Amino acid sequence: MTTEPHRIKVAGITVEVVRKDIKNLHLGVYPPHGRVRVAAPLLVSDDAVRLAVVDKLAWICRQREKFEEQPRQSQREMVNGESHYFLGQRYRLRVREREGAPRVSIRGLDTLELSVRPDSTRDQREATLQHWYRQALKVRVPPLLARWQATLGVQARHWGIKRMKTKWGSCNPDTQRIWLNLELAKKPEGCIEYIVVHELMHLLERHHNDRFIVLMDRHLPSWRRYQHELRQLPLGHEEWGG
Repeated sequence: MTTEPHRIKVAGITVEVVRKDIKNLHLGVYPPHGRVRVAAPLLVSDDAVRLAVVDKLAWICRQREKFEEQPRQSQREMVNGESHYFLGQRYRLRVREREGAPRVSIRGLDTLELSVRPDSTRDQREATLQHWYRQALKVRVPPLLARWQATLGVQARHWGIKRMKTKWGSCNPDTQRIWLNLELAKKPEGCIEYIVVHELMHLLERHHNDRFIVLMDRHLPSWRRYQHELRQLPLGHEEWGG
């Protein structure tokens, strides 16, 4: 059972509160603007939630400062010379207008060539690049899933890729479905692996509690470095954290 979210004010901060059939209260701060969300047990009052938030105010402020410092790309116009990222590397876009099916290819060390029809719009050019990103993830994710499912002794029934505004990935332990953010195609491969492991780990432990952290430390000791790296790299204009 999950209630409809509602909002309360704590020390001038808007806090989204949702109640679930869970044992412990969970507080999260989400990029890019530091949205604060609390998942609370069904019988926990708003006053108790306020106390929990007050107790974490210093931590909340630190998280918000980190998000404000994180660089963000402006909206891409899909024209020559723009910066685009793939697997953590920065490329300069070169648009080549020609007849035929649109395509994307890497040229040399730092050029991303986008071949499109002469009358293509900005949105059509972006759709071509997003499709290329999606195909790149579809190639890289299955080997990671196979390896880590065997290591962790879990099995995801379904997985998919979609554009997500609030997180890098998600896992529903009940349906054993995993979603990965399309933006991951722009990040280093170690970061992609970290998110795959993170989401699979939720099949062993639903919550981000002490046991979850112990499991991450045991199986992927470098996970904090990749988490930090994801926070430092430029976000897309769509701003994955809402």
